[in-house]
Amino acid sequence: MQTLLRILERAGGYRRSLYLKVENAPYMALVIEAVGEPGPLGLPSISVAHYGEQNGDLMRDPEMCFELVNPLGCGLSLDPYYWRNDYVGVEQWSRNLVRGNYVALVELHRQHQRFAAEWDKNLKLQGFADAFVDKSIRG
Repeated sequence: MQTLLRILERAGGYRRSLYLKVENAPYMALVIEAVGEPGPLGLPSISVAHYGEQNGDLMRDPEMCFELVNPLGCGLSLDPYYWRNDYVGVEQWSRNLVRGNYVALVELHRQHQRFAAEWDKNLKLQGFADAFVDKSIRG
């Protein structure tokens, strides 16, 4: 998740009002924003999404939510817990609070981690970190 972390760092780090929109034609814009509530472990979280449009509606292609984790003070990392793609009608929680209990679907979480790593690699190859400019900061 180094590309996303690099963009976050260049934007001044996490804050509750975080909203970034990185334009990088010909690709769909990348939106990174703070989630209003903490993630499943009570940590700050962000949503990362590409948005398309269909019949006038915004469509996530995909969206992932991550908790910002700093294990043992060893540096910030992103731990996924949610994946959604509106074009295929799929929404998945690999980690969540259910009736006050922490629930982790271990294999699905691994799939989310693998997808996030591949997506991050693609974002780097597509030049999203280099496309980030100060005007990308919206909040």
